[in-house]
Amino acid sequence: MHTVWKGSISFGLVNIPIKLHAATENKDIKLRQLHKECHTPIQYQKICPGCQQEVKNEDIVKAYEYEKNKFVILDEEDLEKLKKENEAKAVEIIDFVQLEEIDPIYFERSYFIAPGDGGAKAYALLREALLKSGKIGVAKIIIRSKEQLAVVRVYKNTLLMETIHFPDEVRKVEDVPNTPSDQELSKKEVDTALLLIDQLTTSFDPTKYKDDYRTALMELIEEKRTGKQTVHPKEQEAPASNVTDLMSALQASIDKTKKKKPAARKKPATKAKKNA
Repeated sequence: MHTVWKGSISFGLVNIPIKLHAATENKDIKLRQLHKECHTPIQYQKICPGCQQEVKNEDIVKAYEYEKNKFVILDEEDLEKLKKENEAKAVEIIDFVQLEEIDPIYFERSYFIAPGDGGAKAYALLREALLKSGKIGVAKIIIRSKEQLAVVRVYKNTLLMETIHFPDEVRKVEDVPNTPSDQELSKKEVDTALLLIDQLTTSFDPTKYKDDYRTALMELIEEKRTGKQTVHPKEQEAPASNVTDLMSALQASIDKTKKKKPAARKKPATKAKKNA
């Protein structure tokens, strides 16, 4: 399992060397875009709309747009300095809370926590303490130059870290449009809805849920592949090199000159001068 972060986790005076591994993976099927005419994969270029020219990575700077079309440019040196000042490779648990106190809207991404070299005993200690207390740890961590709020909890026999949104990153429910106010509902309507919920209530078993669209899409792709309904890009003619072009031009010029040059005339024999 690929390690995405190395550092340590601390609570109180206990410090545990750890490694983070992504706990989830995106299994979306990625589709390429091809040119309909020749089936060549489409490439995307970075074009400056002002200059109408392709821009190379070394010609790009980062900036913050504080007003429409008004920017503050941030140099790479400034960003790197800021990154180094804040990139302490440590997860510091600052509070312990009940998991039920955090609404799922805050949760973002999950990472398995593995102990680093010499950290097995301290790792087991934190895991046992969390299990016995029924609490989770609230911590801060910097990943990819971004400070993250996170929680540390036990998942089966492993410690799990889940990054969570800061409060100002969660939008206000008051801004949701067209939310109905209190509606007058009859007792029969409510009882019928509760009966339906009761009939569909079961224990959560994640293995029973499948991505039906992804399965159907893969079946369609495989059906087309085995049926030889495949395409490949047309072979592109290699562009002639500048040297070849130059040699061709020179040779054409020589041939053209030969055709225009008149044949050399033989000089007529000169008559002997008469003696005076």
